[in-house]
Amino acid sequence: MDAVLLSRIQFAMTIGFHFLFPPVSIGLAWLLVIIESFGFKRKEEVYVRLGKFFGKILALTFSVGVATGIVMEFQFGTNWAEYSKFVGDIFGAPLAAEGVFAFFLESTFLGLYLFGRDKVSNGVHLFSIWMVAIGATISAFWIIVAGSWMQTPAGYIIKNGRAELTNFWDAVFNPSTVIRFLHTIDAALIAGAFMVAGVSAYLILKNKETELAKRSMKIAVYFGLIVSLLELFPFGHESGREVAKYQPAKFAAIQGLYTSQTGAPLAVFAVPVMPPPELKAKIEIPGLLSWLAFGNFNAKVQGINDFPPNDLPPLFITFVSYHNMVVLGMLFILLMMIATYQLKKNKLWDRKILLKMFVWAIPLPVIACELGWIAAEVGRQPWIVYNVMRTSDAVSKNVPAGDVLFSIILFALIYLLIGSLYIYLLVKEIKHGPEPAAIKEVLS
Repeated sequence: MDAVLLSRIQFAMTIGFHFLFPPVSIGLAWLLVIIESFGFKRKEEVYVRLGKFFGKILALTFSVGVATGIVMEFQFGTNWAEYSKFVGDIFGAPLAAEGVFAFFLESTFLGLYLFGRDKVSNGVHLFSIWMVAIGATISAFWIIVAGSWMQTPAGYIIKNGRAELTNFWDAVFNPSTVIRFLHTIDAALIAGAFMVAGVSAYLILKNKETELAKRSMKIAVYFGLIVSLLELFPFGHESGREVAKYQPAKFAAIQGLYTSQTGAPLAVFAVPVMPPPELKAKIEIPGLLSWLAFGNFNAKVQGINDFPPNDLPPLFITFVSYHNMVVLGMLFILLMMIATYQLKKNKLWDRKILLKMFVWAIPLPVIACELGWIAAEVGRQPWIVYNVMRTSDAVSKNVPAGDVLFSIILFALIYLLIGSLYIYLLVKEIKHGPEPAAIKEVLS
């Protein structure tokens, strides 16, 4: 058994499972900001009921996300001791900052939001959900800082075999931080929009609290259209340009560009096969990849033939994960555009197939987030810190492969239990639906 491979599998499993929840939490928090702001301004009971209903889903998702995130950070000291020693001076600060915001700011104000309704003023209650959303976003920022530094390290020197911080702000705002942050947060907003839209569509299909569900559906669709379009441009486009500039080997792998070319084509569809690495059944647009990467249809784009074989990431998984993420992103835009058109015609509520598609689409933005994460992190291989430290040099030397395998099995069983419980409680809450209207609303 290979301890390096097993450690990578364990880290992928724990991070991948944890990453199912933060996008939904962040997206839902900002949707609740909109819902509660409408309620504060319009003084309508319907927004209070929506806030209570989706607040329960937020609380459930946030709780599981926090619990699973703890394991992620402990792994650096167990399976990745050499990495921790090498980058501890740099990597520790953003993780500590994330912990402060996640455990204190978010948790405190989430408690106030969930249990403070009717106990504090409406203004304070609205402020609490704003703080939850802002805290979750800042928390994500520090995690993205840490991950981005591994992709495009900056603000450091190598001294005595360790990376030492020389400029805090250069490290924080390294070349990929800002665009990765915007791209990731917008993906979370899409996840929140589809959660609200899908749940609302389910209630409408079941003829349960339909007037209330129509309100939340409208908010989710209009919001979802905006954030879905933003994910394509500028955030997705600029993210690709950043990768092309700073991580050309990754860019070549995710785009399936196996030979360097001037006027490189964009592979809209292809089936990657190996060996030798090549694309079958290609559908390409000539010159478009060069334009997307460098703003010039005739620009030269490096292919994988320009890089040593031992410096290349796994080619199949990076290509497939990236392109499936893009396909899902285009699907999100299409669904939201169709729903917006039907809303304008006031016919959305009669389009049963479209409503069912929104129910089925609830998990798709989270899957897209996972695919994007796979493309980004696997595409960085074989480096744990890009062009600085290899993944094979980062694992703990004194942790035997058998121990890692045992922990993988244990975590898999625990996550299976947690995931099953989460789905059960989520489905139960959705089927239960919003609380009945208050007496004063019924009599009005």
